Amino acid sequence: MHDSLFFCIFAPVEDKAIFELRMKVRDYEVDCEGIVNNACYLNYLEHTRHEFCEQAGLSFRTMRQRNMAPVVRHIDITYMSSLGLGTEFISRLSIQRKGARFIFHQWIVDIDERPIVNANVSIVNLIDGKLTRGDELAEAFAQYLS
Repeated sequence: MHDSLFFCIFAPVEDKAIFELRMKVRDYEVDCEGIVNNACYLNYLEHTRHEFCEQAGLSFRTMRQRNMAPVVRHIDITYMSSLGLGTEFISRLSIQRKGARFIFHQWIVDIDERPIVNANVSIVNLIDGKLTRGDELAEAFAQYLS
C-alpha cells in the first residue's frame, strides 16, 4: 500500500491540525540500527500535548496548582515509517471531547510530509485524585474543540 494512502486511512481529511511542533531526533533516541526507538514516539506525542496545553493557557504547572491531573486513559498508535538520527519532523494534533474524555488525534510527519506515526490518545481529568467530567479542560480548550 502506498504510504500517503495508508496515512489518509488513519488521519482523516477532516482532521485539521490546531497545533504543531517541530522537533529533531536526538542521538540518545536511536537504537543500534540508527532508527528511533518505538517508545520515543510516545514521548514526542506527550511533549506535543504539553506544549499545546501551555499555548491554550493551561500549563502543567497551573494544573498541579489546581490539583488537576490529566491522565492518559488509552493510546492507539500506528507506526508507518521510521525517523533517524538528526531527522527533523513535525508533530501535529487536533482535539475533540467525548463526554469526560478528550481525544487527541496526533500524527507525526517528516519535513517532506511523509507519514511516520498516527495516534489517538484518550485523556481524562482527575481533581484531587477523583475523576471529573472534564469541564475544567473543556473551558481551557473551548476554542480548539471540534
